[in-house]
Amino acid sequence: MTTNPDLTWRLGAEDDITMSAAGNAAVTPEWAWQGATGRGVRVCVVDSGVDRDHPMLAPVHATHAVVTGPDGKAVVRESAGADSCGHGTACAGIIRSIAPECELHSVQVLGAGFSGTGDALVTGLRWAIEQEFDVVSLSLSTNRRHLAEPLRELGDLAYFRRTVLVASAHNLPVESFPWRFSSVISVGSHAGDDPGLILYNPRPPVEFFAHGSDVEVAWPGGGRTRCTGNSFATPHVAARCALILSKHPGLTPFQVKNVMYLTAQNVRRPDDRER
Repeated sequence: MTTNPDLTWRLGAEDDITMSAAGNAAVTPEWAWQGATGRGVRVCVVDSGVDRDHPMLAPVHATHAVVTGPDGKAVVRESAGADSCGHGTACAGIIRSIAPECELHSVQVLGAGFSGTGDALVTGLRWAIEQEFDVVSLSLSTNRRHLAEPLRELGDLAYFRRTVLVASAHNLPVESFPWRFSSVISVGSHAGDDPGLILYNPRPPVEFFAHGSDVEVAWPGGGRTRCTGNSFATPHVAARCALILSKHPGLTPFQVKNVMYLTAQNVRRPDDRER
C-alpha cells in the first residue's frame, strides 16, 4: 500500500531550515535517549487496531476497540486483537522497531476501508488519555469543525495529565484536527530515508518532520509492505518520545517537546560539533 507522495506537510531535501538554539548545551541526543529502549513507558496507538500476533509488533500488551452499545460509544477489551485495514499495525510496528521494550497498547477507532466516525475518534482518544498512557500516537485527524473543540479539550487534558500526544498532520491541504493544536506534537514527513532523522519546522503549525516516504512497515498476516504518508512519520516521533521518557521519566509533555526541538538534526548551537 502506498499513499499519495505529494503531501502538503512534507519537507523536501532542498529545504534549508537550519535553526540556532542558544544555551541548553547539555541537551544532546546522547543525553536525551542514548541507551534507552522504551522500557517503563506505556504507549498507545489510537488507530485501526493491530495484528497482535505479528512478529514485528510482539509483544502487544493489550488491545481495545470502540464499540456501540445501548449507552452509546464505549471502549472494550479485545483479547484476540485485530486490524481493520492495516494502518494501525503499520504504525505500531514502527514504534516497536525504535522503542523495542516499551509497553505497547492499541485502541481501534477505525473500521474497514479506513472508515470511522468522529464520535469513535473522540471516545477512543479520551479513553487513552484517561488511562494515563505516557505516549499516545495518533496518525488520524478529522476536518469536521464540530469536533475541533472536543479534540482541543482532549489535547489540553493530555497535556496537563502528562500524556505526550503525537498527532499526524493531514496529507492534503485541508484544516483538520487535533494536530493543529499547540498542546500536541504535530508531525509531517521529510523526503529522506533515514528513520532516525527528525527535523524541526520553524514554520508551524507542523512542528516536526520525520521519515514518512516509502517506509517499510508491518502488515496484517505477518507480512510487510511499503507506505508513504504523514501517518508513518508520526510513530517515528512517538517512539522517539518514548525513548526520551524511558531515560528521563519525570519530563512533562512541554519538556519532551523542548528536548525534541533541541535534538532535532537541523537545530544547531554556535558551539555544536557536527552530529
